Amino acid sequence: MDILLVGGLLLFIMLLLLSGGVWIAMTLAICGWVGQAFFTNTSPGNNLFSAFWESNASWELAALPLFIWMGEILFRTRLSEEMFEGLRPWLNRVPGRLMHTTILGCGIFGSVSGSSAATCATISKVALPELIKRGYSEKIALGSLATAGTLGILIPPSITMVVYAVAADASIIRIFLAGFLPGFLLMALFSGYIMWWSIRHPDQVPAADPPTSFREKIRQSGNLIPVTVLIVFIVWVLVAGWATATECAAYGVAGSLGLAWWSKSLTWKNFKEGVMGTTRTSCMIMFILAGAAFLTKTMAFTGIPRELAEWVNAMHLSPFALIGVLTLVYLVLGTALDGISMIVLTSAVVLPMIQKAGFDLIWFGIFIVLLVEIAEVTPPVGFNLFVLQNMTGKDSNTIARAAIPFFVCLVICIVLITAFPQIVTSLPDMVMGKG
Repeated sequence: MDILLVGGLLLFIMLLLLSGGVWIAMTLAICGWVGQAFFTNTSPGNNLFSAFWESNASWELAALPLFIWMGEILFRTRLSEEMFEGLRPWLNRVPGRLMHTTILGCGIFGSVSGSSAATCATISKVALPELIKRGYSEKIALGSLATAGTLGILIPPSITMVVYAVAADASIIRIFLAGFLPGFLLMALFSGYIMWWSIRHPDQVPAADPPTSFREKIRQSGNLIPVTVLIVFIVWVLVAGWATATECAAYGVAGSLGLAWWSKSLTWKNFKEGVMGTTRTSCMIMFILAGAAFLTKTMAFTGIPRELAEWVNAMHLSPFALIGVLTLVYLVLGTALDGISMIVLTSAVVLPMIQKAGFDLIWFGIFIVLLVEIAEVTPPVGFNLFVLQNMTGKDSNTIARAAIPFFVCLVICIVLITAFPQIVTSLPDMVMGKG
């Protein structure tokens, strides 16, 4: 049977199972089993067990539950609220004023949580009631929170980046470094839109608060010190090469627990809830990775990735044409799947194509993370939309419409890193040398 026909059949089975509500991990494993049982001469049973073991017996993957736990600790203590309060006095005279706290807060918290949903939920709990109480536009507040929450997966450390690095067999540290400049660029685009909107609609922005003395600003900024020290320490030991990504995650957990205990916000209840939340999320992700690893073995035995790469090569698509096609594919997938599932479902097929086309895997990692960010705010399955829906009672489609201008900022960021890939590759090349 033609290899591409086999691939189409497996894709059909996958979509059929997903539309029927079968777990993503089970769907991947079933498709892998069907592919090996009917279209290869291998033993699917032996490969299933080996794939499940090899995919999770990984030192690099040990960073995953630790990063999740670090985000859970900060999410369930007062540290995030103190961080928000420290940002407020410095933004009083900037167009948009306190609206920028959503962007800065999500950027800072996202850099230590690694989770889009946790970032969105944490900053929303603190920022949204305050912004609405002071008379800021609820629509802009919802849109900025939905999209800025996605910074949790772009600004390192990031759970999604760890998953991609494992799937692509790429350096976790290098892809972490590659995320900084695009993350800052995206924050600048979000804040730039808020400033432009505020200048265009001055009647919808509250008057500035009374001027605050520099001494008072410094005093309130003391709230930023604990989390800032944690961020700087993690990034420092990572970039200096004193610790691996997994060790940095362990330092992050220890630091978060220490800060939460020092601030007297660590209780047995929120400690237990954090551990249970970490366990649930980690098991879900690792189960998906195991199913994807089995499907990857099936792809290798059938030769589908190699055939697809040759097919793409035979089409003589320009690099931009290939990226355009992949962008459309991921945008469609983002309407039905979460980001991590998008990566593990497609990596076995897409990564050989990318390598064949001559793209840098580190650059493509940031590219796909940005597309995952778009998926987080794309109906019907947009995790950040669900988070805000549960917190505000607003319909997810209403929140999605509010996020459209910031959605455009995400698209602009993708265009910029495609046109100027140095935005992604310059920092890791500078720190670690050319890969």
